[in-house]
Amino acid sequence: MRLSVSYVAAVAILLSAISCPATPVRAQGISGDVIKIGIMNDQAGPYSDNCGPGSVVAARLAISDFGGAINGKKIELVVADDQNKPDIGMAIALRWLDNESVDAIVGCSASSIALGVQDIMKNRKKPYLLAGTAASMFTNEKCSPMTTQWTMDTYALPKATVKSLLARGLDTWFFVTVDYSFGKAWQADTTNFITADGGKVVGSVLHPLNSSDFSSFLLTAQASDAKVIALANSGSDFANAMKQAQEFGLTQKQQLAPLGLLLNQTHSIGLQPLQNVRLTTPFYWDMTDETRAFAKRFQAEFKDRVPNEAQASTYSAVTHYLKAVAAAQTDEGEAVVRKMKTTPINDFEMKNVSIRADGQVMRPLYAARIKAPAESKYPYDYYEITSTIPAEDAWRPASESTCDLLKTQ
Repeated sequence: MRLSVSYVAAVAILLSAISCPATPVRAQGISGDVIKIGIMNDQAGPYSDNCGPGSVVAARLAISDFGGAINGKKIELVVADDQNKPDIGMAIALRWLDNESVDAIVGCSASSIALGVQDIMKNRKKPYLLAGTAASMFTNEKCSPMTTQWTMDTYALPKATVKSLLARGLDTWFFVTVDYSFGKAWQADTTNFITADGGKVVGSVLHPLNSSDFSSFLLTAQASDAKVIALANSGSDFANAMKQAQEFGLTQKQQLAPLGLLLNQTHSIGLQPLQNVRLTTPFYWDMTDETRAFAKRFQAEFKDRVPNEAQASTYSAVTHYLKAVAAAQTDEGEAVVRKMKTTPINDFEMKNVSIRADGQVMRPLYAARIKAPAESKYPYDYYEITSTIPAEDAWRPASESTCDLLKTQ
């Protein structure tokens, strides 16, 4: 197998990071008299609409709710574009931690980037808050004591979707999957649910990240005669695949199943092609007075858009982190993570939600139906929430996990 230059560089950076001794534990207090948080994600590429500048806005709203400081110590936000490249993402993390005194990173990077950054954060004993990265390995076989998972993963979101479609007799599946760790994890987790309940996967194709032409992949899926075509991708890849599937008439005989649809993608594609699609979501802006109030604040700061799932959870992650810093009276990483895990999350979207030892935020999920155009009465009126899925039914049970952190409880 030929290794790309960027891959080799990424491995070299990661090995260097792991081999360096961890930063010594600080004395209690705020280091440098500044609490510095880094936001790392795709700021301009195919996933930028999922998190991108919108997550920066959400983080700034969280910081403003603390008045920009804790006990007189300034809260500072720094932002970087990882460009969907592991070597760039890990180089940013190393620079931030070793040269710029960043105390925590909120990540919405591709899983291939997040995995390398997570190892650096573990080595440096710094909190890593995943608010959009979806691979389930981060709370399973690759769990870390410094990582918390805030939004969704490739285990929880497809679980309810698979069960509902199998119950309707849609028992043969074909995957159109993005060719990197995130997409492959999504396909693997979803396949387990399908086969466990008596369904069958009849085939799959891999497509490159940031594809514009899905014709060959979709025609292969169509020729499979699978009852369900599962789209294991996100961002502009998902939007392009969905639009082209409509053009090819796939939905006339086959059910399209988005495994990780975000609200911004629904907005981009439109209700006409998506009407009556079923999905699972961790957040919807129009559920309560509190969620609507936050959405109004967010709209005023970000191009009149409402927050999607990842952007809302960025606010929650930053807010809970800052509450933990205030309660612990220090920004020392291990102390802050301990406080985060022993303090219930309470904000505009979550009430009395705990963080499990493996880092999983045990939030409920929601089954939803996408409305038809005639049902939508105002901007972003897209979803009908049909039921609540309790956290214990949504996320991977501790008894099925391979995370060592759960065994020490």
